Amino acid sequence: MLPPRLLWRDSRPIPRFNRQEPVTQIVRDPSFYEPSDEDDCSRYGYFCQAHDRHYWHESCGEGPHFIALHCQEHGPESMWPQPLMLMFPEGFDPPLSDAQLAWVRAEDDAV
Repeated sequence: MLPPRLLWRDSRPIPRFNRQEPVTQIVRDPSFYEPSDEDDCSRYGYFCQAHDRHYWHESCGEGPHFIALHCQEHGPESMWPQPLMLMFPEGFDPPLSDAQLAWVRAEDDAV
């Protein structure tokens, strides 16, 4: 139902005194591990693929950041369900269709 590769970029304006560089978050990627209900992973973090190191609020390097959820056991992992889809659906590339957004809302209601 969702495209194989899905990116999210915060479409809200960056506050004037916040020096944060643009951040693009990889939500889904066909090469990433797809989590299941049977997984009992407990250690996650964000990894900046642009700077090839862990991401923590500008500390991984200068310039735009391209971050992915990183599981210690499985490596890069697709995030699902994704709260950003409900809070900020306008920031996705490709854009979410009305049917996809309704599907995500139905999944969120089930949780």
